[in-house]
Amino acid sequence: MAKTALVTGASGGIGQAVAAELASIGFDIGIHYNSNEAKAIETKHIVESYGQKALLLKADLKSSEECSFIVQKCIDELGGIYALVNNAGITKDGLAMRMSDDDFTEVIAANLNSCFYMTRAALPHLLKKREGRIVNISSVIGLTGNAGQANYAASKAGIIGFTKSIAKEAASRNICVNAVAPGYIVTPMTETLNDKVKETIQEKIPLKRLGTPEDAANIVGFLCSEKAGYITGQVICVDGGMII
Repeated sequence: MAKTALVTGASGGIGQAVAAELASIGFDIGIHYNSNEAKAIETKHIVESYGQKALLLKADLKSSEECSFIVQKCIDELGGIYALVNNAGITKDGLAMRMSDDDFTEVIAANLNSCFYMTRAALPHLLKKREGRIVNISSVIGLTGNAGQANYAASKAGIIGFTKSIAKEAASRNICVNAVAPGYIVTPMTETLNDKVKETIQEKIPLKRLGTPEDAANIVGFLCSEKAGYITGQVICVDGGMII
């Protein structure tokens, strides 16, 4: 019987790549999305092309009730959850002194609170099964900070602390909990940057290229596999060496 992974934000660049990678190694996929149904359906077709089951799960993850609902729906319709990948996230950039309350709290809610809500909803199931994986998508910005992204950096740094705490809480039940911290990955979120900004970023990266969604997805696939059964509480940067 195939294992199941629930991937949040699976209609986006990294999320879609993660769903594809996990399907390629034999996972059925719960595909969460919020507004982009067309891209979620595209992800569903990709998963099914690997011969795996795919379940569309629409929810606003800022709501703990909706998080609990899609976790239970995934368990009911796909037979359980082995891996939870908390990938959904947003940005609302601006200098802190001009940042509105809403722009700060909405990013925290979408990025960090959702990670907590989804994990809390999935943990009883994982703990009962005494096995599983949780992979939280953070960011190198959570390690370094970034001007104009105080809200985003705070949310992604929070995910790192949260990951380490849950790793300690769940370890006795054979559940590995890790974070992946991508650098600058070519996604719809980074495509809004102009060419000059991209060139400046690229010059700061030792490998001299921006990352691809697949670069991040490959690490998530490994962490969700049986090969990563002795790795927990770690933060793995996928950044071309940007922060060394």
